[in-house]
Amino acid sequence: LGLPDAGLAGYGEMVDRVRTLSRISTAPLICDGDTGYGGLLNVAHTVEGYEAAGAAAIQLEDQEFPKKCGHTPGRRVVPLQEAAARIRVAAEARRSRDFLIVARTDARTEHGLDEALRRAEAFASAGADILFVEAPETEAEMERVGEALAGLPLLVNVVEGGKTPVLSRQRYVELGYQVAIFPATAFLAAGRGIESVYSHLKATGSSAGAEGELADFMDFSRTLGFERVWEFDRAHADVGER
Repeated sequence: LGLPDAGLAGYGEMVDRVRTLSRISTAPLICDGDTGYGGLLNVAHTVEGYEAAGAAAIQLEDQEFPKKCGHTPGRRVVPLQEAAARIRVAAEARRSRDFLIVARTDARTEHGLDEALRRAEAFASAGADILFVEAPETEAEMERVGEALAGLPLLVNVVEGGKTPVLSRQRYVELGYQVAIFPATAFLAAGRGIESVYSHLKATGSSAGAEGELADFMDFSRTLGFERVWEFDRAHADVGER
């Protein structure tokens, strides 16, 4: 299914995934750049690579390397000066102002909300376009983030089962957030579906009876882009006969 979100994937793997997704998606992509995959020169290289690969925005965070998922324990952040330098370099490295810098701080869990807000303000001064205070744990904390950073674009990370409350779209807006990301929703759904259908297969020795858990094969093939393949084959069907 994948690897833990613990800094195991490198720049090369990630920029290739950005390139692939950009080719098949018409929606703007916010792409995770972790800590920038090294020092400040690596941060600049990462921004340049993600922008060239077709991302609309890159998310960079203030964790130490190797980073960890923002809703898991044991995360440590670099000093504020170093973290702000990452954002400043990222803002300088982009070719277009339309390519957005999302600056994330993970300071809340180990250092408290005051420190997280201090870092978010520093990131705004360093050139961030969107601020991302990771893992506020209550609506009251989220409201405080919105009040403290009023007038600045804010992002909330919605992780079902994570630290931050899962709320309605309208409630996020009321709290001051302009962007919500749902990075875990699809793979949690996929994980549940895979577990269910393979448990059925293991128990019965057959997929018969599990049809309700499965997408329609032809509909799914079209979702994957096979219709274009079929049209291409029809348009060039006679080539091999010449």
